[in-house]
Amino acid sequence: MDRMHFLSLFLLCLTSVADGNKANKHKPWIETEYQGIVMENDNTVLLNPPLFALDKDAPLHYAGEICGFRVHNGPSGSGSVQFEAVVLDRSTGEGLVRSKEPLDCENQREHSFTIQAYDCGEGPDGVNSKKSHKATVHVRVNDVNEFSPVFVERRYEASVPEGRLFDRIVRVEALDADCSPQYSQICFYDIITPNVPFAIDNDGNIKNTEPLDSKRQRVFTFWVTAFDCGKNRAQADAQVVITVKPSCKPGWIGWTKRVEYTPGSGSIPLFPSLHLETCEETVWNIQATVELQTGHIGKGCDRDSYSDRSVRRLCGAVRGEVDLLPPPSPAANWTSALPTLPSSDSSLVFSFNGSNHVAVVPDSVVSALSGDHFTLQLWMRRGGANIQPATTQSRGSRKEEETIVCSTVKNDDSFSHYSLSVHGCRLSLFYWPDVSAARPVKFLWKLEQVCDSEWHHLSLSVQFPSVTLYVDGVTFDPALIHDNGAIPNPAPRQRMFIGASWEPEEKQKEILNNTIPEGKDAVKYVGGYHGLLSGVTVRPGSVEPHSVVECLYACREGLDFGDLETLGSGMKVHVNPSQSVLVLEGDDIESFNRAVQQVTYRNSLRFATPGVRPLKLTTSLRCFNEESCLSLKQLEGYLVVLQPDAPQISLSGVGPHLARPAPEFEGPRGVPLFPELRIVCSLTHAVNTAAQVMEGGALMSDAVAHTLDGCEVQPLGEELNPEREELLVDMDVVRERGLEIINTTAYIAITGAESISVYEDVLRSVHYRLAKGSARFERRFRLSCSEMNGRYTSNELTLEVNFLHSLDSLYQPSHLLASQQQFLHPSHHAGELSGHTLPNPHRNSVVPGAATVIIMVCVGFLVVMVILGVFRIRSIHRRIEGAGGEAKEGTSQWDDSALTIIVNPMESYESRMGISADTEGEGEEEEEEEEEVAESPEDASDDQRIIIKKEGRDGNARRY
Repeated sequence: MDRMHFLSLFLLCLTSVADGNKANKHKPWIETEYQGIVMENDNTVLLNPPLFALDKDAPLHYAGEICGFRVHNGPSGSGSVQFEAVVLDRSTGEGLVRSKEPLDCENQREHSFTIQAYDCGEGPDGVNSKKSHKATVHVRVNDVNEFSPVFVERRYEASVPEGRLFDRIVRVEALDADCSPQYSQICFYDIITPNVPFAIDNDGNIKNTEPLDSKRQRVFTFWVTAFDCGKNRAQADAQVVITVKPSCKPGWIGWTKRVEYTPGSGSIPLFPSLHLETCEETVWNIQATVELQTGHIGKGCDRDSYSDRSVRRLCGAVRGEVDLLPPPSPAANWTSALPTLPSSDSSLVFSFNGSNHVAVVPDSVVSALSGDHFTLQLWMRRGGANIQPATTQSRGSRKEEETIVCSTVKNDDSFSHYSLSVHGCRLSLFYWPDVSAARPVKFLWKLEQVCDSEWHHLSLSVQFPSVTLYVDGVTFDPALIHDNGAIPNPAPRQRMFIGASWEPEEKQKEILNNTIPEGKDAVKYVGGYHGLLSGVTVRPGSVEPHSVVECLYACREGLDFGDLETLGSGMKVHVNPSQSVLVLEGDDIESFNRAVQQVTYRNSLRFATPGVRPLKLTTSLRCFNEESCLSLKQLEGYLVVLQPDAPQISLSGVGPHLARPAPEFEGPRGVPLFPELRIVCSLTHAVNTAAQVMEGGALMSDAVAHTLDGCEVQPLGEELNPEREELLVDMDVVRERGLEIINTTAYIAITGAESISVYEDVLRSVHYRLAKGSARFERRFRLSCSEMNGRYTSNELTLEVNFLHSLDSLYQPSHLLASQQQFLHPSHHAGELSGHTLPNPHRNSVVPGAATVIIMVCVGFLVVMVILGVFRIRSIHRRIEGAGGEAKEGTSQWDDSALTIIVNPMESYESRMGISADTEGEGEEEEEEEEEVAESPEDASDDQRIIIKKEGRDGNARRY
């Protein structure tokens, strides 16, 4: 009974225990938020508060125990992946949070996620387990100082004016890749180069510790380093370069006083590196004036160096102009009393003193200038030979007009009158279309060119009532046109004066040699011109087109602007008509500097006139504060035009010998002297190549297109005899090309600017003709050409003309013909004369004239030798008979040791010409030569030969 009662009680206890274990009534509990810290490159998270999960079912087995933690995604969405939580003690609920892999602060410094605890449930299988609420966990990754500072720039540059202290010259900067403020911040910088007058603060600002002097040291170079707050030093130090600028002085920087220009190089910039320094002064207007002075180059600038007549041809001007101031000559003597001045080109410059220098053009010249349509052209320079600068010249001080040209010409049935005058800075044309009926009209122009004491070209085209004025190729409209009112009519008499005008007829006095005698009444001429004149021409008929006038007289050199498209906004550029002054204006310094660097010098002439051209740069600044505005001094320099490469004019394809039968020269056209002439112009210049190690490089020639302006054919020796010989030229070719020719007995000169091919055609048409029966043996000619007014000349081509005469026509005496036939037809001499072609006298054969003379001399000499041989042989026989066969020495004895070398008398014509060429031009003093010949009478009759010995200084062969 007791046993049964015990068993029942035990079973009841077991049942009550089992019922108690199955009662999991409470959820685990954890904190709502945790703050965690984990070290970089580690995985254990230290939480605050520590992670503990509590369950009120404790101490029940399973129900009161914590089996684990679950990690859920937080706001970042990555916590469940990177972190995990484990249970360290199930009964106490202690847990641990850790990362699944080491964390990197630089990638992500903070992490957030949620965590949840769950118990073991009601049994070992975890049935009916309960979960706690979700708690937020914030984990911060603590940084490790693993990175060193790195400078943003490896090199820092700055410039600073001298003589001042600055709080900051330049700032250096370094960065640290660590994520924490402790290790990512740069705590301080340091200058590691000793003994430099600079300091650096913790923010990287560098300043100078003492005033700097650019003369003592212009550039400072030193090194700096950086440290982060973890005392890590920068991986690489930074270099600092500070340039000390001289104290700021306003003005132009980069001015080059000397600029060189190579002819043929087109345009070059004058100021490629020039810029304006204003020292931080605020300016609102800048104006710069560049002036190129070319008044000393020719007539005001570099123009074509050909003569005025040649330039007119090159520009396509209409022909027919009349030169009113030609060079003095017997045919043009009205300019002989005028003083002349040297000129850099071919034109003649006449000086007028305003009183007694007047040129009176003859009526024969004036009569060809009738009509009211004409073009008057001239070069003018006011002030005479001793020119004063324009700034010091008193303008408008003369009370009366200075007359340049005064003319009255006869038309068909009336007279017209005009005069061109200057007064101060005004130019006036007084024109009277009909002195007996119409009223005069006066055209006025106000021009600075009239009174600037420089050379200018005036072209006045009159097509009444229209008048057009061109000054240096630029058109100018008259400022005023009016009639002159009632004035005395000029006398209806044809005449023209240059340099003055005349008084009315009743007041005129006698003229002596185109000048006013001193001490006599000087009322004959009034309004005398004071200055220089050149190239005064009048061409009647239609006026010149503008394009022709511009081509004739426009400057080939001047100032220009490189590219107008690069001109900045607000910039203006102006160039005067002669392109000697260029003005730039703007309000922005940077744009102005770029514009100044675009100013260029251009010269379109391939053979520019070498020399110096002065340059001036004047600058004007306007500031907001006019009292303290900057003032810049004028800069002066010069442009040097270098010597151009000289062209090599080569004449070839001719001679040196021309041999023709004499009858050909006696034909109606004669014989052409230069049928295969070739003219080539080339430039030889130095070219530096890698293969050439010599100084100056190799010489290289380039064929270029040139224009010749003259060639001359001159007979050497005596002049041509007009009764016996003459040079002929195809005048149709000369006229067609517009060339001029002078044909005298001393030379033929062909002038005018034309192409090489034209000159070749003209020179190939030059023929030499002899009159009938004008026996000559030779004549020599010399040919030469030039361009640029003789500035460059060709080689001198010498041609020797030989006349081949007939033996029948030259030598008619019978005894000479017999001697020649005996000499020319020995049957046994064919072997000796092989290689030579002998003429047949019966077939009108010809031999060189010199060879014929030699033949005659040889025949006569042979006869003398035969007689002498016979005489000496007889003398020897007599001496042998009288002296018993003893030989005696004497002048009559035959000496076999002194035999002279005998050569063939019929040498070729070419050999004769070669010998004559070698001995040509030598001044010889010939000594008498003695020849001794030893031949028997029989040999002398068979062997007819010429004796040749080499004597004299030059060792050349002499003929006998």
